[in-house]
Amino acid sequence: MDQFLAVAVAHFLALLIPGVDFFLIVRSTLANGWKVASGVCVGIAAANSTLIGAAFSGVALISQPEVLWTLQGVGGAFLTYVGGVFLRSTPVAELGAGTPRSPSASPANASWTRNLWLGAASGLLNPKNVLFYVSLAAALASAPPATLVLYGAWMVLVVLAWDLFVAIVLGSGRGLAKLSRFIPLLSKAAGVFLAVFGLSMLVTLGLELSGRAVTG
Repeated sequence: MDQFLAVAVAHFLALLIPGVDFFLIVRSTLANGWKVASGVCVGIAAANSTLIGAAFSGVALISQPEVLWTLQGVGGAFLTYVGGVFLRSTPVAELGAGTPRSPSASPANASWTRNLWLGAASGLLNPKNVLFYVSLAAALASAPPATLVLYGAWMVLVVLAWDLFVAIVLGSGRGLAKLSRFIPLLSKAAGVFLAVFGLSMLVTLGLELSGRAVTG
């Protein structure tokens, strides 16, 4: 029980720290409403499920430097692109409905399925997610398989519940009414965050590879 509480607390505290996934949910909710944004939430949860399964099943491949570098490069380019899309878009939410006024209100508007893939790609291509679950799996190496299944299922459910909670709160009529004047600013802020985060990943990767080439 003590181990479960430690895992649950550590995982939930990590969720509370705003990151790439959080800003994707916020931006999608403000642009498309919480129902469409739930696709991002499900995609993120599915990505977490995949990473947890790989880490807990002892797949050492995902902890290899070459794999992490690939994820960092692809993930950095992906997040930079998404950030640019957000910066160019102008979301307009319809107060009280939690949905956009028209399908063409923003270039970033998309179907639930497209948001699903966006969330899945974000979760899978974020090296921080990989490192967190690999580190957690190493700390739980002595736990029996049934316990690991329980921990994994719990974390996936918590990720999905928390992300849906954020989307529903922001997408409610009251939430949109309070945020309506800040929606363009929040959208641009999300774009800046994602673009800067993606570029920093690429810069860090470049420095790591150049340093490795010099020492090699």
